[in-house]
Amino acid sequence: MKNYVTQFLSLLFRTIIFWTLAFCIFVFIRYYAIGAEEGLIVTDYHISDILRYVSPLGLLIGILFAIVEFIFDKFLSKNLSLALVLIEKFVIYFIGIILSLNYVFPLVENELNLNLTTEEGWWQTSQIFWIIVGYFLICSIVFSFVKIANDKFGKGVFFNLLLGKYRKPREEKRIFMFLDLQASTTIAEKLGHYNYSELIQDCFYDLNRIVTKYDAEIYQYVGDEAVLSWTYKRGIKNNNCVKLFFHFQDRIKKREKYYLKKYNLVPVFKAGIHGGKLIVTEVGTVKKEIAYHGDVINTSARIQGECNKYKELLLSSNILINDLSLSSKYKTEFIGKIELKGKEEKLDISAIRVS
Repeated sequence: MKNYVTQFLSLLFRTIIFWTLAFCIFVFIRYYAIGAEEGLIVTDYHISDILRYVSPLGLLIGILFAIVEFIFDKFLSKNLSLALVLIEKFVIYFIGIILSLNYVFPLVENELNLNLTTEEGWWQTSQIFWIIVGYFLICSIVFSFVKIANDKFGKGVFFNLLLGKYRKPREEKRIFMFLDLQASTTIAEKLGHYNYSELIQDCFYDLNRIVTKYDAEIYQYVGDEAVLSWTYKRGIKNNNCVKLFFHFQDRIKKREKYYLKKYNLVPVFKAGIHGGKLIVTEVGTVKKEIAYHGDVINTSARIQGECNKYKELLLSSNILINDLSLSSKYKTEFIGKIELKGKEEKLDISAIRVS
């Protein structure tokens, strides 16, 4: 619940700022650039006063937008088709805009002596109303596009892409986690490919509910495996790269009844984590992606591959563990110097468990 509240407040803050700025820009474009609208003769005085009344509109739309997007994203989108989600959102926003303008227009009309009628059914013939609806749709697309891009590439990466930061390879220090379903082959044979696919979908849905809490980025999904990444600073902060794994396991355990009822099993995941310097660059033209190249990724994958051998759920390189500040809640046990496939030098690996 605390995680939901934090995520909602973050979204609420962003939407209020976004829509307040958006409607301020709308006023400048619509009234200042054009000159007159519905009896308004534009002066600097009028503009400053109108902007004062745009703020409540931005606040109302921002609150509505945050509530609708949060509810659909967290609770409804999974079970509804995209077309139905878009239709339902449009209806809600359409009604919300009418109610918001019913509140704002009388304020502007009374204070500035403008002809902004709000009689019953006013919106059907109001030119400014339909312009606002069109502007709202455009701004919504922009907001959603940026949000989707940030979800795909990670916080701030999308803007770096626009600026061309990754056109040339750059060195970064990052942490990678390879998260894989234990006994996946056996489970797939037991469930069949359709039910197995639904199981993976449910598991990754649970994973997605917590990744933002720990500042993680989902780099890619490969079958029943998810690859997560952090900047090194964010990954070691508050032990995010370790806490995420155990929170994910706890979340699945809390939904044990659901998994047992639907699949007659409770999925268990194993993971390997490692961090260090690697190269990040932009690849592709038809389908652009951010790609990471370096030993860190290969090593993380091979550490995860050792989990079954040592019957551990979470293995990490000691290089990373030495930079973490693990509390007494966690216990580490040195596994030894492991010779990983494809590497000449042996790597110190330890298991991390909850005490």
